[in-house]
Amino acid sequence: MKAIPKQPPEGDASKMGSTWRYGAKLVQGVPEERQELADHVVDGLFLLEEAFGKYSKGKGFFLGDRIGFIDIAFGSLLGWLRVTEKAGEVKLLDEGKTPGLVKWAESFCADAAVKSVMPETEKLIEFSKLLMAKMKGAPPKN
Repeated sequence: MKAIPKQPPEGDASKMGSTWRYGAKLVQGVPEERQELADHVVDGLFLLEEAFGKYSKGKGFFLGDRIGFIDIAFGSLLGWLRVTEKAGEVKLLDEGKTPGLVKWAESFCADAAVKSVMPETEKLIEFSKLLMAKMKGAPPKN
């Protein structure tokens, strides 16, 4: 496995890009590295937490009372974030570290427009196993 730098290159956009790269490695990585990788993901989530606090102005979504483009963009990753938490055996969205995002995720998933289309974590896990097996050319493990 390639060594992961302690700090991603400077800049918020660079940190966010690193967040998702670390998330993928967290699921596939060895257990001893999981907490360090999870810490990198949480660093990126802190940026989202700050943005949520700044732009939501105490309301339920990034730009107010209704779901907007930013909510949809981040919300589309929520299912995979939960897969990463479960498969990597770590907690990424944590009430103590990112309380605004935890509350936002609950509000987002409870919205009628989202509730009917948000995939179940277990189904995404099964789908990810199929994808991984296909990429490796082997049958999926159950």
